Amino acid sequence: MTYYTNIYSKAFFSVFLTAMLFISKAHSQNCQPGYVLNPVTTNNRIEWSKFPEFSLPFKIIYSGPRFGDTQSQPLKHGFSHISAFSGSEPGSLAQDQRAMLWYGVATSSGNQPWADNALKSPWGNDTAAYRSYWDNYASTVTSTDVVCLDIERMQREDRDILALKTNTQIPQNYRNLSDADFLATYKRDMRWWYTEAANRLRAKGVKASLTSYSDVPIRNTWLNITANSWQDWTTNLSRTHYLMQDNTGKIGGSFYNAMDFLSPSPYYYYGYDHPIGKDYLSYLLFSIEANAAWSTKPIIPFVWLRVHDSYDPNIPLITDFMAEATAIFPFFSGAKGLWLWENPFLSADRQENYAPYEHFIYGLYRLSQFKDMLEGNYQLVIPMSARDNMEQQNPVWRGIVKGQNILIAAQNPYAADNATTSITVSYQNWARNITLKGKEVFLCKFDLNDSVNGVEPSLDMVNVYPNPAAQELNVSLAGINGVTEVEFALTNTKGQTFLHQKLKAFAGETKKTIPLPKLSSGMYFARFTTNNRTVIKKVVILQ
Repeated sequence: MTYYTNIYSKAFFSVFLTAMLFISKAHSQNCQPGYVLNPVTTNNRIEWSKFPEFSLPFKIIYSGPRFGDTQSQPLKHGFSHISAFSGSEPGSLAQDQRAMLWYGVATSSGNQPWADNALKSPWGNDTAAYRSYWDNYASTVTSTDVVCLDIERMQREDRDILALKTNTQIPQNYRNLSDADFLATYKRDMRWWYTEAANRLRAKGVKASLTSYSDVPIRNTWLNITANSWQDWTTNLSRTHYLMQDNTGKIGGSFYNAMDFLSPSPYYYYGYDHPIGKDYLSYLLFSIEANAAWSTKPIIPFVWLRVHDSYDPNIPLITDFMAEATAIFPFFSGAKGLWLWENPFLSADRQENYAPYEHFIYGLYRLSQFKDMLEGNYQLVIPMSARDNMEQQNPVWRGIVKGQNILIAAQNPYAADNATTSITVSYQNWARNITLKGKEVFLCKFDLNDSVNGVEPSLDMVNVYPNPAAQELNVSLAGINGVTEVEFALTNTKGQTFLHQKLKAFAGETKKTIPLPKLSSGMYFARFTTNNRTVIKKVVILQ
């Protein structure tokens, strides 16, 4: 009896010690920020001084409201550059702290065909007038570190370009071209104009890094992201914009080559209360990940803390949790900076609470607590493309691995405020369950050597095919760590359930064939639910 007692005691002690080591490591993780935000309550104020001073190893450009700040407070709180100057800043800021947003590149040289917002023609313009204006502008930015051209004067789609063939303002010799030649000529000549503005800056000695607002291979395209597969977005050249192509249609060319970094503009076109607005995070990350697939140039997105409509004088600010996520997540998808923009033409007597700005700053602060993870070489962990996150409407998580540590950012944009969401995050042989509260932004660093057994099963990938379907539906389930039960339900757009059954899923990939009952043709939703995840796939039934 004594022998077995000793063995039991040793075994118990070993398990106890392992558990205590795990608890010690888990609690040693720096998940809670050292400073807790108490958001501003007074209108038209950003309380910079209440934040600790901090910095980040990225180009983060402040173009927001100043509200009387003449002490360059953004530079003390995460931002590296200022482009909305205040007080003595236009003359006192160091060159490496100055950024300029060049409005009017195409529109400040008189009544020109290119400047005409309806026409946007590269033909018949006064080249000398444009070059004179560009040369004069160059003299104002010789001591600037970053210059962003804001051009926005091209017909974007082929159908809009071809519509110009019926416009008598277009010279007849161009309108006589075949459709294919008209398209090729318009795109070639428009690229020339865009490039020439950048070339004139260089010719006048401007050494600043150059970018162009929203001119990237994959332009902002919220509504049709899930219409194409992730593979299609990242391999099909027809998805890319002609400004970023050479004359053969491949990524490159004069304008692309003139850019030092790329600046997509994933402004949020819908408020959070709009059904599509809940996809805001996947939309933001898609604009980074899709462009990173086409280019090795650094990506620094423009972000705006309002629901997009720059012409509406009453456009509201986004929610606090959206602002915080906007400050954190881009770097987990590969962004090398952010440009925080505000409309400089908003009414000066407007009264608003700017708490979303403070939540954005707070997001940067939280990120700065892990600054060592963001310096030098590190590896991104993107378990699912943002495009697929949008389609499945599931919690979003990304990781950054450096050495033996992983930094995890996670949010469930679709959760109710009082809901909890449990998800499994993993990298190679390491895995961990984390719990998200409502729409909070989770940010925490873990030791990859701290392995934990017994991770709850997850459901990361679901595919249904064929789609459209008729008599049966094939299902592929992946991302399960172990064996778990998955509840399957097929509902219509009114929420009526036509099929319900339980599926058993195993580690690796599980494939099932589900016979379908007789259904009316139309749109249905295939819902797959485990204890910690719900995935919904749209299915078209054709009878």
